[in-house]
Amino acid sequence: MEQEDRYIRFDWAVKRLLRQKANFGVLEGFLTVLLGEKVKIIELLESESNQMAIDDKFNRVDIKAKDSKGEIIIVEIQNTRELYYLERILYGVAKAITEHISLGNRYCEVKKIYSISILYFDIGKGNDYLYHGQNSFTGVHTGDRLEVTTREKDVIVHKLPAEIFPEYFLIRVNEFNKVAVTPLEEWIEYLKTGIIRSDTKAPGLEEAREKLAYFNMSKEERYAYDEHINAMMIQNDVLDGAKLEGRIEGRMEGRIEGLAEGREEGREEGREEGERNKQLEVARNLKDIGLSVEMIMKGTGLSKEEIEKL
Repeated sequence: MEQEDRYIRFDWAVKRLLRQKANFGVLEGFLTVLLGEKVKIIELLESESNQMAIDDKFNRVDIKAKDSKGEIIIVEIQNTRELYYLERILYGVAKAITEHISLGNRYCEVKKIYSISILYFDIGKGNDYLYHGQNSFTGVHTGDRLEVTTREKDVIVHKLPAEIFPEYFLIRVNEFNKVAVTPLEEWIEYLKTGIIRSDTKAPGLEEAREKLAYFNMSKEERYAYDEHINAMMIQNDVLDGAKLEGRIEGRMEGRIEGLAEGREEGREEGREEGERNKQLEVARNLKDIGLSVEMIMKGTGLSKEEIEKL
């Protein structure tokens, strides 16, 4: 029974098994649930990024698909594991756009891009496990959204920039900590744990139970997969070790800086106290020789109350 319930991780499957046309149903289900509309994959687009090297951890998969309106879209899925992840996502989207439009084509041939990043590491602050962003132009003073009017085939067409510009999805897998109820939550649960419910009806996951079972793979495929998981564990250990060393080093530096700042603050306080004592001594001498309070105030900068207490 344990063997039947073990499924390979999606980040590995999307680079190997799901590249086969017979397995497109898994990807189609995932995209349909995430984008909220029926998606049909036409083909996986080849690019210089779609390498199969064993050490390829930053790779992306470009998918040419049709949405529910029959319009062609390009979906970019990447398992981002880089320091400059936002720059990497931007680069990937730009590359997807330029790679899949021929030189000399009109700009109307540019396809809508959906960038989907499945993140298995901490990228910063945020309470949600799924973030979505897209381009829109908002009036600085009016707050309204800009609508662009164009003429296509003698017909006036109104478009929002969000219909043209890329959309971005960041899936923070490790931040998902709830009972999966919706199809999307079932998918996130699988992305995090590799668990697929036996009674799932989520699009794509039914197919995944059949296609992505660990023990359905050949011996060679299981070996390659196990090596991938070992590499990921080593990489995560290295990253965690670097973070720990960074924290320890930061604390030590902080303590040293704190001591140095404390000494400097002590010196400064001592200097200020010494100056005040000098002022008080001068004021006391001037008072002894009979100078008026007003004159002493001008000469020392002390207040009337301070001088009268001497």
